[in-house]
Amino acid sequence: MDYNINAKGKRLGRLATEIAVILQGKTIPSYEKRIEGTNRVIVKNIEHIEVSGKKREQKIYYRHAGALGHLKEVSYAKKFEKDPSWVLRRAVRLMLPKNKLQAKRLKKLIIENVSKTEE
Repeated sequence: MDYNINAKGKRLGRLATEIAVILQGKTIPSYEKRIEGTNRVIVKNIEHIEVSGKKREQKIYYRHAGALGHLKEVSYAKKFEKDPSWVLRRAVRLMLPKNKLQAKRLKKLIIENVSKTEE
């Protein structure tokens, strides 16, 4: 079953929660957590996602290369400007259970109308 979600004016966390629940299959009566589910989510207008407070300027994403002194950080504003789909996909990924079905469920998340800025 396909779910179409318009992200215009929605908060990032609340939208990611809604998507994660649908991808897990918790909206159907025959839900079983060991089964992947058949739901697909199509999200449109993610360029208009909102965040509360000062998160646009203050939220920072971290990653580490494994070597000493290689902690990389990038702000939400820069990451969202470069690739808004990465921000939403990461939020949904962290809300899904960490098991063998996580990657299969994430493949059923389709994000449309994304205009990436090229450097």
